[in-house]
Amino acid sequence: MFDDCNQPLSDEALNGIVTFNAGEYYAQHDIFEALWANTDAPIRILYKAILQVGVGYYQIQQGNLRGAIKMLRRADKWLAQLPDVCRGVDVRQLRHDAKQVHDALMQNGLDHFDMRLLTRVKLVAE
Repeated sequence: MFDDCNQPLSDEALNGIVTFNAGEYYAQHDIFEALWANTDAPIRILYKAILQVGVGYYQIQQGNLRGAIKMLRRADKWLAQLPDVCRGVDVRQLRHDAKQVHDALMQNGLDHFDMRLLTRVKLVAE
């Protein structure tokens, strides 16, 4: 199903990751949503997963605990469908990081949330 995980990321997807990693979670949503909407290939699951992690992080920035938890849970369902590395994206690490953020929110809410948990999407060398 994920044979296209072996392909390189498009320039647009790389731009989305750069935007995500700059903490521009609202803007990354627009980039990945366009990528997701314009393909029917299985790779759209990767786009949707990154998009939703980013939206979860955006909700944290906005002080919306419920929205953040909701989006991180949705993202987890997409991330679970992907191999550990897809198009050079370290999906395993993203899965771990998003779960860590979710668990911290569940345990402490936003009042004592450590914003340093909002980590970057990592790429692996191929």
